Amino acid sequence: MKNGMTARGSCLCGAVQLAVQAGRQNIGACHCQMCRTWGGGPLLALETVTRVEMEGEENVTVYASSDWAERGFCRHCGTHLFYRLKSGDHYAIPVGLVDGGEAWTFDTQIFIDDKPAFYAFANATQNLTGQEVFDAFQGRTDS
Repeated sequence: MKNGMTARGSCLCGAVQLAVQAGRQNIGACHCQMCRTWGGGPLLALETVTRVEMEGEENVTVYASSDWAERGFCRHCGTHLFYRLKSGDHYAIPVGLVDGGEAWTFDTQIFIDDKPAFYAFANATQNLTGQEVFDAFQGRTDS
């Protein structure tokens, strides 16, 4: 689906269900310390999300992980549901949450300067340092 797609998924216990519209079938990896602490490794996520619809939103707990962003998870089973900017204009949805066997394209790695040396992806990707990420979102995170 070159012009976008809708992916669906749910948390482990089924209390939260998502429908996610993405502009492209691409995923990125975040190597920042917070993502690696949150999930035990890099966050592999859909980054071109244009809309998120949730059923069971009363089962979502949101944690403000920084001044500009927050992370959502199911309060029953702990499944990671999203990372989003508090301004509400950017969502990252873990690809494993909505993967239905689509032909994903892994094309970006961010906070590459925080990536530990013990792993490396073989894919050719655009690699951004933490500062490059902050520069790209400057102005979007201040609202």
